Amino acid sequence: MTLTPVLLALGLDAIMGEPRWLWSRLPHPAVLMGRAVGWADVRFNAGGARRLKGVAVMAGLAIGAIVLGALLAALPGHWAEVIVGGILLAQRSLTDHVNAVGKALRKGLTEGRAAVALIVSRDTRDLTESEVTRAALESAAENLSDGVIAPAFWFIVGGLPGLLLYKITNTADSMVGYRTERHEAFGWAAARFDDLLNLIPARLTALLIWASGGFHGRWWSIRADAGLHKSPNAGWPEAALSRALGVALAGPRSYHGERRAFPWVNETGRHHIWALDIDRAVRLLWWTWASFAGLVAMLILLGG
Repeated sequence: MTLTPVLLALGLDAIMGEPRWLWSRLPHPAVLMGRAVGWADVRFNAGGARRLKGVAVMAGLAIGAIVLGALLAALPGHWAEVIVGGILLAQRSLTDHVNAVGKALRKGLTEGRAAVALIVSRDTRDLTESEVTRAALESAAENLSDGVIAPAFWFIVGGLPGLLLYKITNTADSMVGYRTERHEAFGWAAARFDDLLNLIPARLTALLIWASGGFHGRWWSIRADAGLHKSPNAGWPEAALSRALGVALAGPRSYHGERRAFPWVNETGRHHIWALDIDRAVRLLWWTWASFAGLVAMLILLGG
């Protein structure tokens, strides 16, 4: 496919984000994907052979996404690709949400906790200032990969079918890809397929952050810290961001009242962090976005 729609979609998302006047009236495509996954979870995640059922559901969702993407891409011109791509990329909304945590934290710790609770799943009631900031930075790193670089990467590789395939897989993983009694078997296929689709984009995101931040730290250190994460992919952008900002990320945190001793990422980095570091991270998110958009533009010129 021509890469011009990808570049235009990146620009459309950066300018428009997710306009409230539109999505307060219409269901967002991501919401519709979530409803499809939720319906499948209720309908099929019961009884025996749950892993097999989960594989079948993931295959059905994937095929449906590919077919829908192909139908949209077949429309005259490239406007469907640009509009759908702009809607499903999330750079502007990501930076808005992360920036909101910094603004709230400046007002007070209670406001900061409330703001970060909207973007993370950990317990936030007793977080310190540094822990609020750390949660926001970790969310920024992971979602830059999941919400921007990875979907844009698969948009480049497979056009709209590739983009929709990635988004439905990532949505399924976020809803059923958990190692809980209910979802460990049924969500196995979604989690493993999401890991596969993020294998290259997560490392590409880390490389872009590392380069955009001035190549702080050694790549082998980023790679080593990435391996400490429970996810085979999420640790990469987090490790790169921690070094670009010179701060320590990850570490102990609580989920559902249970304290978990996660290892530190860039443990020798600065541990006391606050809203100013969120501002720095948001600027770096935009520099990383610009680096990626620049690569796409270069590919267009080379292919022209």
